[in-house]
Amino acid sequence: MAEARVERRLAAILAADIVGYSRLMGADEVGTLAALKTHRREIVDPTIATHHGRIVKTTGDGMLVEFASAVDAVTCAVVVQEKMAERTAEGTGPRIQFRVGINIGDIIIDGDDIFGDGVNLAARVENECEPGGVYLSDDAYRQVRGKTSFIFDDLGEKSLKNIDQSVRLYAVRSAAFSTEASAKAPAEANKPLPLPDKPSIAVLPFQNMSSDPEQEYFADGMVEEIITALSQFKWLFVIARNSSFTYKGKAVDIKQVGRELGVRYVLEGSVRKASGKVRITGQLIDAVTGAHIWADRIEGGLEDVFELQDCVTASVVGAIAPPLEHAEIERAKRKPTENLDAYDYYLRGMASLYRWTKEDVTEALRLFYKAIELDPEFASAYGMGAWCYHWRRVNGWTADLGQEIAEVTRLAGRAAELGKEDAVALSYGGLALGHASGEVEAGAAMVDRALALNPNLAAASYANGVLSMLAGDREAAIKHLERAMRLSPLDPLTFFMLSYAAIAHFLAGRYDEAWPLAERACREQQNFMFSLRIAAASNAFAGRLGEARRWIGRALQLDPNLRISNLKDRIGPMRPEDFAKYVDALRKAGLPE
Repeated sequence: MAEARVERRLAAILAADIVGYSRLMGADEVGTLAALKTHRREIVDPTIATHHGRIVKTTGDGMLVEFASAVDAVTCAVVVQEKMAERTAEGTGPRIQFRVGINIGDIIIDGDDIFGDGVNLAARVENECEPGGVYLSDDAYRQVRGKTSFIFDDLGEKSLKNIDQSVRLYAVRSAAFSTEASAKAPAEANKPLPLPDKPSIAVLPFQNMSSDPEQEYFADGMVEEIITALSQFKWLFVIARNSSFTYKGKAVDIKQVGRELGVRYVLEGSVRKASGKVRITGQLIDAVTGAHIWADRIEGGLEDVFELQDCVTASVVGAIAPPLEHAEIERAKRKPTENLDAYDYYLRGMASLYRWTKEDVTEALRLFYKAIELDPEFASAYGMGAWCYHWRRVNGWTADLGQEIAEVTRLAGRAAELGKEDAVALSYGGLALGHASGEVEAGAAMVDRALALNPNLAAASYANGVLSMLAGDREAAIKHLERAMRLSPLDPLTFFMLSYAAIAHFLAGRYDEAWPLAERACREQQNFMFSLRIAAASNAFAGRLGEARRWIGRALQLDPNLRISNLKDRIGPMRPEDFAKYVDALRKAGLPE
């Protein structure tokens, strides 16, 4: 009698279990079961259905799910974990976390059940996974590589129980995962970033040693100027100010900072300003070995503040690359203004701006105008003033749109005229001119000049990404935005960059890559209208209408007057065909006419 033919097929297999299930049941059996049922009903099962998965079977603490697509399996897993992270953050009920392992392989079909090495390997991958995470086998990773917006960390080869050969594993990295690691600072949850292929440095916030705590803005300004000067050396990779300053006020482990920011060197120090004198101390440390490379104390009169900054920069550069020609150091020096009072107002403006609220941006604008009044040729003050208007527009804070567009054009024009060698003025002024005033080509020309002067300036890469998107070059936009996020991996404005990367993917028709980026941006900043709108639009065209309507509902809560008819005023310039597509998606998401 002929042996019955075994039915096989290739599938993506997702294995999941609950972390510490026995402990949870022992502590609160009824509450744990009730919470699990709620999570299954409201999050897990609907998300699996949305991504075309089939629940093969469940156990008390686990689940096996089959997908025809590895991309669907990974996307489903990430969505579940991110939504569970939101639930965990609310702090109600038992703290349930899942581990998820994904493999792609040949499976044996037996009725509604599945068996085979492909299933066994998925379960073993899941056993290795950290709480709240998603791990992939090498086979699964190869199927999704380059097809999603997620970042994957290579964990190396692992010996798995009852698996003959070692298997290379990959972890999906997502800022929203509520893992044991993410209960710490966001930086601590990330795997070490690879070192760039050239010398790399981060400058940490200097300690304010002045007796007056109000002088904090001055110490911060010194660091920002040193970062700007260092970043002008094209052979250096310099982490942006916004990421370095996430360590402000914290006791840090220099080796840990190096791993989190992906740099070889770290500069730290202090600033004391008193009685017309300034003292800067600094030490340069090898973040890999912990060895001190250079340390010094530099002091002088307040009128010498720019020379003191240049001295720190030259010392650091000389320590990293002793053969550097002195002429290159001279070219990197930049004295933004001769008027120290104007410079003081500028530093105060920057300190206000970095708090990002409507009131603080308004105050920053006032201070930049004061700096301009004292020095009408202060290019950076013009550029940052223009950028304040840009920020007002993207947040819907504009009082008189026509008047503010005219003022952006004037300020950006002066930044371009006066700041031909000032990358900061050109970057921020160019972005504001292109986005807020709609002069995309003119703004892009300013930003291109800034990048030529300073390829390490994250703001320039970010501005280039935004303006490339507005000009219709989606791939260039994504490339520049990814560059900006690497230069500033912990940037508080990452949500802004993610939003523009999401709309670039959306306009390119990659909706399943757009919505995870947009939703991550929304989680990082819940009140940013641009993120909410692109989350609604990308979900709508991805066929996720429930999610689309949820995001547009949130947008309408924040901006009850938002309509299709007034959308153009809120978003700024966009090519007619791109705007039409955007409108169609938001209409489908439920935005009223």
